[in-house]
Amino acid sequence: MIKITIFAIIAIGLVSASCDDNINEKKSTPLQWIGASFKWPCQQTEVIYRNSGRYVNKNVIATRAQIYKDQVFIAMPRYRCGVAATLAVTSLDRSGCATTLVPFPCWSMQEEGNCKALQSVVDIYMDGHDILWVLDTGVVNSLEYPARRCPPKVVAIDVKTKKVVKVLDLSGLVCAASRLQYLVVDIAADGRCFVYVSDAATRAILVFDVAAGKGYRVVLPKATVAGCSRRDVLYLALVRKPCGDSVLYFSYLSSNRIFSIRTEYLQCGSTKGHVHDVGIKHAKLVFLGTDGGSSIFFRYEGESEVYRWDTKHAFKQCYCTPVYRSATCMLATHTFADYKRGQMRVLESNFPDYIQGMVGCGAIQQINILKGCF
Repeated sequence: MIKITIFAIIAIGLVSASCDDNINEKKSTPLQWIGASFKWPCQQTEVIYRNSGRYVNKNVIATRAQIYKDQVFIAMPRYRCGVAATLAVTSLDRSGCATTLVPFPCWSMQEEGNCKALQSVVDIYMDGHDILWVLDTGVVNSLEYPARRCPPKVVAIDVKTKKVVKVLDLSGLVCAASRLQYLVVDIAADGRCFVYVSDAATRAILVFDVAAGKGYRVVLPKATVAGCSRRDVLYLALVRKPCGDSVLYFSYLSSNRIFSIRTEYLQCGSTKGHVHDVGIKHAKLVFLGTDGGSSIFFRYEGESEVYRWDTKHAFKQCYCTPVYRSATCMLATHTFADYKRGQMRVLESNFPDYIQGMVGCGAIQQINILKGCF
């Protein structure tokens, strides 16, 4: 609990620190790459992957990221065939001219069809104990011909040792229609670890008590999908209030409202009377991440500007501060904390072009600093 509290305290100064005009120029240079240049075991392996169609550079795109010291962990869902690795790590060091992605924790964990390996990583979350939590849906080629290779799971990996320390089997918590999208990790007041996963298609949040080795589904009130033309994307954002309470904010992309629930109620499987209507959204918005404290970052659908909302205030436009605008009109898919440098970072790409299959030789992806001002 001490470590988590320290992280929350550090988070308070992340955004203000990233607005410092004296940031080292080298550290301010975006980390940019096209497609994915992997570190292969040997040249022959790369040739085999290319010739067999298991590696198609233009079909790879990073959507989520987390930082541990000088390393960036990157999730690359298998939206299309040819994604050689679905989870990788690279360095923030700008001493080289190329960004090389190293499959994490190793190449054998990227094998499609091997249920002990990772199939399609759609979200990752770094906790305060240096454990990377990985959401693997088990479904590949989701933009072309979706195929379930393995049951969905959450894999916990120690980033220092590269060892898998826990695997949470989610197969008993889902149905054929389930669509798992985001996860967050929470530490209860008694020290227990809980994992929350959004299931957009079934209007539910999966709750897993890691220590007890069991999970359950928490069905959300019908009001959470009121006004939705379809249950598209269910966003999650875990916020830690100054008083120490943890609150989970959630909203469907097509919904016109944001909701929240204190995690202590999720941990006992109760939502009745505990889900709060936070406020009206004036347009469709995309949750991008949090600062580890009380602030949520978001952007409006199709827009490149990133805003910060401190949840200590009501959800109103006057409390939503613009903190970033892409210089190249790329769209952010994730914001995340860089605790070592006291900064917030943003992962952005030409994701709409990727969805439409119009990226040429590969999607453009970059990691930038949220400087806190335009």
